Amino acid sequence: MAELDTGLPSIRQVQNLIKDKTEVEVKVITNDLLVGKVRWQDENCLCLLDHYEQPTIVWRQAIVYIKPRP
Repeated sequence: MAELDTGLPSIRQVQNLIKDKTEVEVKVITNDLLVGKVRWQDENCLCLLDHYEQPTIVWRQAIVYIKPRP
């Protein structure tokens, strides 16, 4: 089973977003913009919790960008 490479800057940055409970925008290849807090990540996906604590699983390959909300 593959493990996250915590030596990668992108993995560390997402881990910090999780730890700090930072609200983020996640743009996906369908041009949808998802807003919430990253709950967890694994080698294939991340889980985004919206304002209602509803989880959305997003495949990494579908992500265009993740950025903190102002």
